[in-house]
Amino acid sequence: MNIRFYNARILTMKDGQDIFFGELWVEHNKIVYVGPSQDVPEKALKWDREIDCEKNLLMPGFKNVHTHSGMTAFRSLADDLNLQDWLNNMIFPREALMTPDDIYWLTKLAILEYLTSGVTLIADMYLTPESILDACDQMGMRCELVSGLNKFGPAVSVMEERFNNLNNKSSLVGYKMGVHAEYTCEKDLLIEVSKLIHKYEAPLYVHMSETKTEVDECFQRYGKSPVALFEELGLWDFGGSIYHGVWCDDSDMDILVKRGISVISNPGSNTKLASGIAPISKYLERGILVGLGTDGPSSNNCLDMFREMFLVTGLAKLKEMDPKAVSADHVLKMACVNGAVSLGHDDCSDLSEGKLADIIMIDLKQPNMQPILNIAKNIVYSGSKSNVKMTMIDGKILYMDGKFMDTDIEEIYEKCDEITTRLKDI
Repeated sequence: MNIRFYNARILTMKDGQDIFFGELWVEHNKIVYVGPSQDVPEKALKWDREIDCEKNLLMPGFKNVHTHSGMTAFRSLADDLNLQDWLNNMIFPREALMTPDDIYWLTKLAILEYLTSGVTLIADMYLTPESILDACDQMGMRCELVSGLNKFGPAVSVMEERFNNLNNKSSLVGYKMGVHAEYTCEKDLLIEVSKLIHKYEAPLYVHMSETKTEVDECFQRYGKSPVALFEELGLWDFGGSIYHGVWCDDSDMDILVKRGISVISNPGSNTKLASGIAPISKYLERGILVGLGTDGPSSNNCLDMFREMFLVTGLAKLKEMDPKAVSADHVLKMACVNGAVSLGHDDCSDLSEGKLADIIMIDLKQPNMQPILNIAKNIVYSGSKSNVKMTMIDGKILYMDGKFMDTDIEEIYEKCDEITTRLKDI
């Protein structure tokens, strides 16, 4: 479908480019023009649809680059606990009973929430990547599946098989190698994983340095931090990301800089679980790429990138006791650009000709966006999901004006209610 957006404010998120009035053209799944109205090409496309943006804002979609979508089953079920109690006593026993079909429907429920939050790319680490792929492919969500391999399974050979097979199943969905965490993997298993990533020269993704207890116990086991252990084992040789990074010290940051490892901050989850406040200002000072994720809808409990944007700057300001820490411009870059780059998705990191048409429209006519003095700051400091007027992924409008396109939401709600009823009282 060829779509013309006109009468729009446009924030491309390209370095050095301010918001301007203009047009954006989509041909099939790519952006073919973005710029001022007076500079449009003489020969226009044959339009299937023309949308008057009414001076609202077009911008790249948000990238939620750490989540566990299927955990919608446990929203508000396992609250007010520390991480280890939450995992071992509430989550792991129930996850053991989940089927691939359960996770398929629960992922669809999460996708509805992503769309209302303007999310156009997720990195999803959960139990049955095949059924997550099916849910994302059917609903049009761009996704990188991330392996959560650990001592409970699957085998390293399964991760390799998925890496080779699932990267070729859908144009919307890819697969990344990863492990759940240092504390859920024996050293011999990590050595096997290191051999595999060297075979494919692949980056690695992992929960790391989320709590002080996690880091302290790693020191007790190995005499070094989780970051340093992975460096010793060669697990960082081809880059990757750590999820959380709350308790990284200067020596850890030296390794992250050396290896080009990005940090994906999850301030909502870290706040609710009282895990701590990540040293975001230090990461930025060191030139470490920082992206944002919501974590799962049980530990957070919502999948709202607006809340993550406000928390990542607000908590940084408190941690540093400096109101200038982590500016709104930095935060928007984390949410729109850095997350995409962390996954090798430069193809949807900004609004440029030739890039994928993953676009959102922000409603500037609501009270929380007025007056229009600084749109970027309004989005970060006063914005909310209610401001998401449209979410487009791969050139398809999936959500607009409060409605989901071609999706039976009642069926999703009904299926998920059946699943959660079965799991909640075990």
